[in-house]
Amino acid sequence: MGRRREYDIAFVGLKPGIHEFNYLISDKFFTAFQEQDFKNCKANVRLVLEKQTGFFLLTFEIGGTLEVTCDRCNGNLPLELWDEFKITVKMVEEPDLMNEQEEDPDVFYISRGESHLNVEEWIYDFINLSLPMQKSCGFEKMDGPYCNKAALELLKKMKQEPESEQKPIWKGLDQFKNLS
Repeated sequence: MGRRREYDIAFVGLKPGIHEFNYLISDKFFTAFQEQDFKNCKANVRLVLEKQTGFFLLTFEIGGTLEVTCDRCNGNLPLELWDEFKITVKMVEEPDLMNEQEEDPDVFYISRGESHLNVEEWIYDFINLSLPMQKSCGFEKMDGPYCNKAALELLKKMKQEPESEQKPIWKGLDQFKNLS
């Protein structure tokens, strides 16, 4: 995957202090990455970069909407995105070694000789981290406005079919119940 220049921040010319960057993210952004579990992404990413001597504080504010597939009924489910992530970027002599040794995922190291900071992968990661692990319509009876009615009918039908009292493969095991 190649780096896209529109996500590069040339920090060398920035004065110390707070700087703001805004990115509009759509499905087109994700074509450089693997296939996603969502579609119709319309995300707004507000990045606040606070430049200090030798390090940066980055705050990513993720907002917008996208569509996921409901885990229960397989219907299209629109989701609102809102989340905030913070990263500290430090400038050091040996960034590769420091990144390997760092245990805190919110700290990242770059070389003192760098002039640009690419935020593309962080935007990708943070949008994906904004999604809930379990994506469902949120209705116990699956009768919400986004529920797949065909799936609902099929689940009702499967629930109504009585299961046989005792399966024949377990028939002979009853004699061993009270042996101890």
